[in-house]
Amino acid sequence: MREGPVAREELFITTKVWNNDQGYDESQVACRKSLSRLGLDYVDLYLIHWPVPEKWQGSWRAMEELQAQGLCRSIGVSNFSIRHLDELRSLSAVTPAVNQVEFHPFAFQRDLLEYCRQHEILLEAYSPLTRGGKLGHPALVALGAKYGKTPAQILLRWPLQHGIAVIPKSSHRARIRENAELFDFELSVEDMAILDDLNEDYFGSPPEWRAQFGL
Repeated sequence: MREGPVAREELFITTKVWNNDQGYDESQVACRKSLSRLGLDYVDLYLIHWPVPEKWQGSWRAMEELQAQGLCRSIGVSNFSIRHLDELRSLSAVTPAVNQVEFHPFAFQRDLLEYCRQHEILLEAYSPLTRGGKLGHPALVALGAKYGKTPAQILLRWPLQHGIAVIPKSSHRARIRENAELFDFELSVEDMAILDDLNEDYFGSPPEWRAQFGL
């Protein structure tokens, strides 16, 4: 990053406070350690990774101060439910810029999407490709054939048309390029509805993991 041709101001860098570092004092320290390791004066977005009970509230207070100090341009949360967001809004005048959650047609959290829209919180989809677990689903294969796209591209186009930020992950150059080729087609209303109806609460994190955070 320091040696590349792209200026820092053109990059959008996000990091998170991990579960073991949550709490008011711990999050202050964790942010500064992250900045030191990155060699940066600020990050563009700082997130609470999971809503650790009895601790995330302190992390949020710390993040408000870190933002005021200019160490984080924006602050947000990850894996927060409507209940968590309601509690946060009751405790703070600062609304999260982002709620980053697992989101794809097979984990279509419709109520959460509507809530975030209502309160101007950008929903950001991680694991939008279902960790590869659903790429062979007949509906995705059929829609891919219809639009001349891959099942992965169908999965990535769907959240974009719902107004969701999407962050696919790949270490392969060809797949990274494929994941970016989403803007030369648009899913019809009827095909969006087909994808909307695929929900089966299919999450990559196991139920017992989610349960410990009240999800």
